[in-house]
Amino acid sequence: MQRSAAMTAADIDQTVRATIHATWRVVQPRLIATLSRMLRDVPLAEELTQDALVTALEAWPAIGVPDNPGAWLMTTAKRRALDHLRRGRMLADKHDMLARDMLQEQETVPDFDTALDDDIGDELLRLIFTACHPVLSREGRTALALRMICGLTTSEIARAYLVPEATISQRIVRAKRTLSNSGLAYETPGGEALSERLASVLEVVYLIFNEGYLAARGDEWLRPQLCEEALRMGRVLAGLAPDEPEVHGLVALMDLNASRTRARTDANGDPILLMDQDRTLWDWLQIRRGLRSLERAGELGGGGGFYALQAAIAACHARAESPGATNWQRIAQLYAELSRLVRSPIIELNRAVAVGMASGPQAGLDVLDAVAGTPALAAYHHLPAVRGDFLQKLGRLVEARQAFEAAAQLATNGRERALMQRRAAAIEARNI
Repeated sequence: MQRSAAMTAADIDQTVRATIHATWRVVQPRLIATLSRMLRDVPLAEELTQDALVTALEAWPAIGVPDNPGAWLMTTAKRRALDHLRRGRMLADKHDMLARDMLQEQETVPDFDTALDDDIGDELLRLIFTACHPVLSREGRTALALRMICGLTTSEIARAYLVPEATISQRIVRAKRTLSNSGLAYETPGGEALSERLASVLEVVYLIFNEGYLAARGDEWLRPQLCEEALRMGRVLAGLAPDEPEVHGLVALMDLNASRTRARTDANGDPILLMDQDRTLWDWLQIRRGLRSLERAGELGGGGGFYALQAAIAACHARAESPGATNWQRIAQLYAELSRLVRSPIIELNRAVAVGMASGPQAGLDVLDAVAGTPALAAYHHLPAVRGDFLQKLGRLVEARQAFEAAAQLATNGRERALMQRRAAAIEARNI
């Protein structure tokens, strides 16, 4: 990294730390997957990758950012693993084999795309399948996988589930302890074992995609690399379980939503809401792929599944040539079906939006009011954001501005916070 003479030590330190964390978000899952394969111990692999991060935070401000920071972190993490194997006095044949392999790889850049010699052929998916072992609680499986694979903080995972941060932290600690004490192998399940873990794996992939589609924190609205990772894993799962309709439903949902990526932000990275997007920027090839996957889910009898219903909603938007052509009545019906399938205040909030578009803002506000007091939504910024939109359309501008201001205070993503602030300011400017 070139250091300008005009940069202060604090500037350099801040720049280096930002680079470390940006690199870490990208390579962390690969580090854990690689070390898990070597050590056959997922919690230990995560611990040693954290050690590599600490080493980078200590070393890089002094030595500068390496030319290939991802490879530097990988090499450091592998050395930690090798040290552990040496200290542990593992069986000589296993120790020698693993140590020899790692020593040969230490100074090379890892080929992250090389397929493994197993049924999955995707190391990240194998890690997710391991973390989703049925010996763990359902909640623990997904929380642990999201922490390791997605690199989400406990607060970000808590936001996804609308539960207290302490609850998520406890789930992760218990899951790690169980995984360590059980002696479970870092493995690729097959047959019935694969099937019994599939629902949890789908949930993890779904939540990884959601974090990429709308980042919980930070200054960027999107994390495209997470969307791409989730899509790739979804397609691998569709090949592994071609007769499972929900797999195809999830792939359809991700393809249809991801097709709008280029239209979702402006040149500055600021959000562009769905109704304001330039639909010529949508990826119509990806839309056709998504529609085919949705059709396949229906052919397998899964058109009413959790992911397929959401994909059907996304398909309504994809088929509309313009915002005015959107079939909001159908979307409201689909959300009603989804709400009957899964009782969730977030689904009801989304149904309120659809009802408001189909039957007017007061009808939408009535649906919203029915869930507004739900404790899980108390810190959910989309609730006041949707309320503000309804109130603005009803001409209740003072209340609308207050709602947008409340949404801005609750938003943990910088881009969303700025969007809510702009909407509030626009209303205030109208009243001056």
